[in-house]
Amino acid sequence: MVIVNNEEKIFYLLEKMYIDFSKRLENLEADLAGVKADLVGAKSDLAGVKADLAEVKDRLSSVNNIVTRIENDHGQKLGVLFDGHRLNSEKLDRIEAEVTKHEEIIFKRIK
Repeated sequence: MVIVNNEEKIFYLLEKMYIDFSKRLENLEADLAGVKADLVGAKSDLAGVKADLAEVKDRLSSVNNIVTRIENDHGQKLGVLFDGHRLNSEKLDRIEAEVTKHEEIIFKRIK
């Protein structure tokens, strides 16, 4: 193409700029569509994460209730165990006292 005068040069440059800007705008629109699609996917993923988090919270609450119940049950069982130990200790003290009495009687008879 042979350019004859300044007007044709200006028109040619404007046309070239218009085509270049049009291509760039199309590329930007395509990129924006991709970003929008990614955003929709991210929103969907976030909804899934929220649902999973709600499930985890429910399970954690259930585990917390179970642990509390176990702590109470074991606390009661330990209390009973310590009471039994105390009773056995008291019995042993009484038996020891009786054995000591009988030892004294036996030692007196031997002498």
